[in-house]
Amino acid sequence: VQVVESGGGLVQPGGSLRLSCVASGSIYSLKTMGWYRQVPGKDRELVATINSGGYTNYADPVKGRFTISRDNAKNTVYLQMNSLKPEDTAVYYCHARAQTSPSSANQGDYWGQGTQVTVSS
Repeated sequence: VQVVESGGGLVQPGGSLRLSCVASGSIYSLKTMGWYRQVPGKDRELVATINSGGYTNYADPVKGRFTISRDNAKNTVYLQMNSLKPEDTAVYYCHARAQTSPSSANQGDYWGQGTQVTVSS
């Protein structure tokens, strides 16, 4: 299973960015997908997750500013980021939990390579 993010870049404070992440390969079904972020010297932290039924969960710092969504037909998850702040600067990683066969025992966690988001004037 491969996970590939896109959409990062440089944006001014108050601006918006939309990240995309597509999962491909030997996928029987995708379970929870999500976004995490990491800055140098700190642990990777949760940003937002969404399960296959559309239930979402957000970290407190991004509530009301970020929106996670998914297109199950395209195995894609999105992160719409509005009202960006300098403290949102980080490498953003996409995570996908995938079942790779009809057996529910065959599940794994897959990560993308990360995309840099920089919020600066």
